[in-house]
Formats: sequence, C-alpha cells, structure tokens
Amino acid sequence: MRRSRLETVPVSGTVSTNGPRLARIGAWAALAAGPLALAVALVMPRGPVAQAAPVPQADSASRLSADPAGTAALFVELWLRSDAAEPDSPVAAALRSLAPSVQLPKRVRGEAAPGALRVVPVRTASSPGGWTVVVAALTNAVPVDPAASSPAPEPASTGPVVRYFAVSGTGGRGGGALSVSGSPAEVSGPETAPETAAGPFPHSVPSGAALSASLSEFLRTYLAGGQGAGLERYLSPGMRLSAPAAAGYVRVDVEDVVADTEQAGGKEVPTEGTRARVRVRVSGEDRAGTRWPLVYQLEVTTRAGRWEISALKGGAASAAPAVAPSGSVASPVAGGAR
Repeated sequence: MRRSRLETVPVSGTVSTNGPRLARIGAWAALAAGPLALAVALVMPRGPVAQAAPVPQADSASRLSADPAGTAALFVELWLRSDAAEPDSPVAAALRSLAPSVQLPKRVRGEAAPGALRVVPVRTASSPGGWTVVVAALTNAVPVDPAASSPAPEPASTGPVVRYFAVSGTGGRGGGALSVSGSPAEVSGPETAPETAAGPFPHSVPSGAALSASLSEFLRTYLAGGQGAGLERYLSPGMRLSAPAAAGYVRVDVEDVVADTEQAGGKEVPTEGTRARVRVRVSGEDRAGTRWPLVYQLEVTTRAGRWEISALKGGAASAAPAVAPSGSVASPVAGGAR
C-alpha cells in the first residue's frame, strides 16, 4: 500500500518550534551590538572615575596647644580696659571666660579707662603647678585724683608709660585648657644687663684706618638706596644684599667703629683672607632732615688688597626683590666685582 505524500516520516528526538525564533532574535541582537557599544563609549567619560578624597583626620597628638603667653597678654589688655562699675560689659564677660573669679579695677566716677596702647609678653616661667607670664603694657599715664586723702607723687611724664604685670594660671602646652588664676599682679620690669664699654668688640678702629674708609663708603652707598652699580663692589664673592631703598638717606656719617681684632685698625690692609667682626655707629639724615642714630654689625674679609663685606647682621637679601617708593625694583646685588 502506498504512503500518502502528506504523511511525515518520524525521526528520533524532538524538534522545538522556538528554534527559528531564537535564531532571529540573536541575529538582531548582534546587529544592534555595534551601534550600542559605540553610543556607550561616547557617553562614558574617558580615564578613571574621580572619587572624593578621604578627609584626613587630625591626630590628637599634633593638635596645637594653647600658648600661655598669648592668653596672658590678652587678659592684661582686657583687664586694663575693664571697670567694676560695668560688670556686665562685653569686656568683663571676656575676662570671666578666662578667669571666672577675676576682680575688676574700681575707677573714679568719670575716669576713662587708660587702656593699653600695646601689650607684649616678655617672660614665661613654668612650674609643676602651672605657669606665670610677665607682660609689658604700654599705657597712658595714671591720672592723679585731686580729692585723694594722701598726696600722690606727680607722674614722671604725661605721655605713655610702661607697666609690668604678672599673670598666673594652669593648663596649656599640652596640659589641657588654659585657666587664669585671677587678677594680675603689678611687678617691676625684668633686669637688663649693663652695657660694657668693650663687649665683644674691644679694639677701636681709628678713622684713618683702611677698614673705616671702606665701611664709610659702603654704608653711604647702602643707605642711599644702593642705586646704580656701586654696592656690589664692596661685597665679598657670593654675598648678596638688597639696599633699603625706602629710606633714602641724604647724608651718612660714621661716628665710631670697633672690632674684635687688632688687625682691623691698621692703615694698611692685612694679608689676604683676614677676617674681622665689627660694629659701626652711624648717624643718617633722611629727606625730612631728621637724624637717625643707627648701629650695624658686620663681618669683613680682606681680598685683593681691600676690605669687603662678608655678612651684614639682619641685612641678608630675600628671594623677592624690594620695591622702592617710586615703583622701581631694587634687586639684590652680588659681590665679587673688582
């Protein structure tokens, strides 16, 4: 018996009807992958993605501790401006934040607080129990009360006077919060060493010495602003120095020269490489006619039959040039010119 054409021949296994559909989806996905990848590449930023940097945490050991000297200076300045008749004033409130038990000065009715023109700490002493700071206060002269029962001595001057106050407290310098013990104590000023006639410069250099002539020429050029090519000829090789162009002295007179070695006082220049430290007293007259007494300490060295400046105490050249009042720039000059 013959089989019909419509009859199918069975095969082993199962044929899924979803195969052609999945194949078509895969083909379309492959075609779309190219444009899609290009679009993603254009949108995404190139390079690594920037991330917020972590905020560094301050180490407790490196935190700044309070300075008793600055606190004592502020305390004295506020205390001099305070008045017991105004216990609720901002000045009194600031004082109580530093010393809750502070007592304020009681002023005569109508008397203005002298205040402090300037306050500077001059000495700090530490102890296991705390610290003490001596503060110098430049104040107005203390007024004299004419109704006082006992006559008061007249002040030495009616202008500003310097008064010294000792302030004590605890804490600070790594020892916790600062605390002022109470009102300051007025004390005498610190002792100063008497000035000796010789000091570190025992040898006088006469005006006719070769060193005096070199120093006179150098300081006249230096204090005149060092304009032009003139200052470098007095400097040792490698020495750099800027002249104080803002001063512009019109006259400079060398009054006294002393040195640490007797060789600096000769009329002839010593052998090559001789060194000396000198102190020079100068009188400079500015454009207004005022004469200023000035003192310089220098180091000098002999070279090529003359004295040259090797160092000027406090006069080293800075990296940035100084600007003269006229707007011109005074650049540091280097020594070594013959």
